[in-house]
Amino acid sequence: MTPTEAQHKIIALSTELEQHNYNYYVLDHPTISDYEFDKLLEELIALEKQFPEFLSENSPSQRVGGQITKNFQSVKHQYAMLSLSNSYNQEDLLDFDRRVKEGLGLDAVSSSEVKNDSKPQTSLFDAPFLDSARNDIKTKNEIEYVCELKFDGLSISLIYEDGQLKQAITRGDGVQGDDVTTNAKTIKSIPLKLKGHYPAKFEIRGEVFMPRPVFDAINKEREEIGDALMANPRNAASGSMKMQDSAQVAKRKLDCFLYYVLGDGLPHQSHFDNMHAAKTWGFKISEDAKLCSGINEVIDFINYWDKKRFDLPYDIDGIVIKVNNYNQQQNLGFTAKSPRWAIAYKFKAEQVSTELLSIVYQVGRTGAITPVANLQPVALGGTTVKRASLHNADIIEKLDVRVGDFVFVEKGGEIIPKIIGVDLTKRKPNTEPTQYITHCPECNTELKRDEGEANHYCPNENECPPQVIGKMDHFVSRKAMNIDSLGGETLVQLYNAGLVKNIADLYDLKKEQILPLERMAEKSANNLIEGLEASKQVSFERVLYAIGIRHVGETTAKKIAKKVKSLDVLIHSTKEELLAIDEVGEIIAISIADFFANQKNKDIILRLKQAGLQFELSEEQQQSGSDKLKDLTFVISGVFAKHSREHYKEMIELHGGKNSGSISKKTSFVLAGDNMGPEKLKKAESLGIKLINEDEFLEMLN
Repeated sequence: MTPTEAQHKIIALSTELEQHNYNYYVLDHPTISDYEFDKLLEELIALEKQFPEFLSENSPSQRVGGQITKNFQSVKHQYAMLSLSNSYNQEDLLDFDRRVKEGLGLDAVSSSEVKNDSKPQTSLFDAPFLDSARNDIKTKNEIEYVCELKFDGLSISLIYEDGQLKQAITRGDGVQGDDVTTNAKTIKSIPLKLKGHYPAKFEIRGEVFMPRPVFDAINKEREEIGDALMANPRNAASGSMKMQDSAQVAKRKLDCFLYYVLGDGLPHQSHFDNMHAAKTWGFKISEDAKLCSGINEVIDFINYWDKKRFDLPYDIDGIVIKVNNYNQQQNLGFTAKSPRWAIAYKFKAEQVSTELLSIVYQVGRTGAITPVANLQPVALGGTTVKRASLHNADIIEKLDVRVGDFVFVEKGGEIIPKIIGVDLTKRKPNTEPTQYITHCPECNTELKRDEGEANHYCPNENECPPQVIGKMDHFVSRKAMNIDSLGGETLVQLYNAGLVKNIADLYDLKKEQILPLERMAEKSANNLIEGLEASKQVSFERVLYAIGIRHVGETTAKKIAKKVKSLDVLIHSTKEELLAIDEVGEIIAISIADFFANQKNKDIILRLKQAGLQFELSEEQQQSGSDKLKDLTFVISGVFAKHSREHYKEMIELHGGKNSGSISKKTSFVLAGDNMGPEKLKKAESLGIKLINEDEFLEMLN
């Protein structure tokens, strides 16, 4: 291939891949399979390596990340990113409408004219370009407002020149922010190249966010491997955009809605028109934005979304209201801190005040210490709250939380309720500042706190009771060794009786040792011993996950096992060899090395080997894998006769397919057994997803 031919091919592949990205991440309507997309991307990367002079900084190949940013350069905004004034009730909105009308020389609406009923709103992006919308706008003394969802994430400014993404800057202090261009390129909904007719140079602003399903999946994985959970999607999105390794950012599957265009030569004289135009250029614009005539329709919109916001797959914390007409915006101008033509309505967070009775410190499976507040029981969000997280020592110090205080508890987008402040007007005169513990509450070992870490932890991992029991509980869990007969209560009994001190001790248990335990009858004892014996057939990748290497979750364990084939190879792998494995980064590589450098861990592994556990892939696994199911996503539901659900999941992954717990438009097949859930059946039928039985599935593998 000549250089000229290569250049043309690279341009063609880049254009095609960007269109497929747009179809998938913006329109949610993929037109090719993931496998076909990957093949096109591989072809592009190979050509760019062979002809590096044609590698564009905005090539689709740059979305996978890999660049390291040690320091994020501070950049001054061309247009200051001002904050919005906040409103919290109807009177604030009426006051805003009055100020806008007075500023434009119009009569203001009175509070008696305001309706309190709410009605469903309809997206105007589905209508012919504004024509039908404008027919509904009443112009008599009413302002055209655009109402938009206030996404809860990280504000970002994107600069485009000649249709190419040149720079991505965080809001920072509003005057200057951090250059996060490398990380922004990993977000698939941010176009690297535009299409259609766009200004030569402009800025577009939006919100980077983490979808709820992605956040929940990451936290589930972190919980399984013993890492501290992320507090909420907002913090997760913000933290992800400041990660140094862009490849890790890419794995966070961030998304981005755009909502404001600035610059010379914009095609229209109104905000709503220009956002519609931006959608045609390739940007992801929320279809829930609405053009409203007057403050009444604004209030209807707010009332509607105050109830419907919980149905969204991402978090919003309010509604942004903007004057639509640019000439009116210009006439209204700005204050020193915010525009006079826009305001943010903030939804009320679920918040109560109650007394803090005590603070206790919990020790997790990995030794992480979590301070928890015991509260006077109080109703919040439809439940009775008795406890709330205090997260770490820094939060306690920042809030100056003391036992006996009346504290404000909030339950917004958090996993569990959290304390957000102290009612100092009710503070008792004899309270003392909280002193964070210095030693483990379970084993009295002195706590440690690594540089850059928020949490203290107990380093006594092999003898601290909660850590030992936690490791065993993880070991026997369903996704690990799947020993149903060994629940948490039984493990505590075994530990307290001195029968087990680590996971290897489980395989030395005898029936006569466990029969004397409370609620342990003959049948229960037999089930326990049989369950342990059966677990010796559990495959290597699940054993690797079960032994509890920090940061090695279920998915990562599968990737490692498939690559190294046996534990002996893993133990002797160099750091460079580990980093070459998909899903393994610097932190995981160090964690694996540290785990096998610990003599106690090596002794436990040796005993597990002697007990007969699988520490290498079976010959069948090494030889029978294929790509027959590559790019196919399966949902399994019901009861099966020939194999268990877990076995079918393993078969799907062995042959290159993906398992999912929920049905969506991206589901390829539902593997349906007897007694399939009625809701899943209904969802599959509504989306036209094909149902197959186990015979049809096995025929696919043939």
